[in-house]
Amino acid sequence: MTQAATLRGVASRVPVLLSSSSVFPERTAAAFQMASALGYDGVEVMVWTDVVSQDPGALRGLAAHYDVPVLSVHAPCLLVTQRVWSPDPWERLRRAAELAETLEAPTVVVHPPFTWQRDYARNFADGLDRIAGQFGGLRFAVENMYPVRMAGRQFVPYVPGWDPTDTGYASYTLDLSHCAASHTDALAMADRMGSGLAHVHLGDGTGEGRDEHLVPGRGGQPCAELLRSLAGRGFTGSVAVEVTTRGAKSRAIREADLREALEFARANLTAPSPVDA
Repeated sequence: MTQAATLRGVASRVPVLLSSSSVFPERTAAAFQMASALGYDGVEVMVWTDVVSQDPGALRGLAAHYDVPVLSVHAPCLLVTQRVWSPDPWERLRRAAELAETLEAPTVVVHPPFTWQRDYARNFADGLDRIAGQFGGLRFAVENMYPVRMAGRQFVPYVPGWDPTDTGYASYTLDLSHCAASHTDALAMADRMGSGLAHVHLGDGTGEGRDEHLVPGRGGQPCAELLRSLAGRGFTGSVAVEVTTRGAKSRAIREADLREALEFARANLTAPSPVDA
C-alpha cells in the first residue's frame, strides 16, 4: 500500500504515531516493526546517532516493508546529536527538512536553541521563517521545553527561553511531559499555541521537576483532557507517543507499554470533549 493510501485510511481521525525514541535502547528499525505490529498510524523518526535514522533510503524501505508511513521528523536537537550531519544547527535543520520532504512527512519538530548556540539563537525566528519558505509543504513545529534543576538550583538552557509561545512561531509541538517538568498547565499552553498547534508529544509526568515521559495515565498531566480538546481546537496535526521504555525488561513489556499508550490515545481522541476549547 502506498503512503497516500495509508493516509487516506486515517484521514477521518487524528493519526497516532510512534516516536522512534520510545523504543530506545532498541534502534530505529524496531520502531517500524512495533508500530506495524501494534497498529499505530505512523512513525515519528527521531534523528540521532543511529545511521538508519539519518538515511532516507533506509527509512523509505522500512516504511514500505512494514506499511507504516513516516509522518513527522524530529530534527537532531539533543545534546547527543550535536554532531549528527553537521556541527552547524542550520545545516542539521535543513537536512531534517530534506528528509521530511523526501518521506512526505508534513512536520519537522525542532527545539529552541541552546544558550551556547549564540549565532543560531540570534537569528532563530527569522531563520526558521526563511527555511520554512524554502520547504513550503512543511510545518516546523517548535517544541516547549523546561528549566533544568540540579543540586537545588534551576537554570534555563534555552534562548530566549523554554516556552516558545513567549516569542511566537507559526507552528508548535506541545509536549506534555515537558509541561510536567516545567510545572506548566498543558491546556493553557495549548490555548497560547492556538491555531499554531501542529503536533503533540504524548507522554506523562508527575511534576517532580524532571522530564519523565511516562506512559499517559501514569502521571498527573491532563493527557486525556488535552486529547479530547483537540477536535474543538480545529487540530489537523498528529499525536506522537513519546514515552520512555528503556527500563523494560523485555520486548514484550516494551510492547505492552506502547500498546497501552496507543489505546489511551485512541480512546481519548474519539471521546466527547469536556473542555470548552
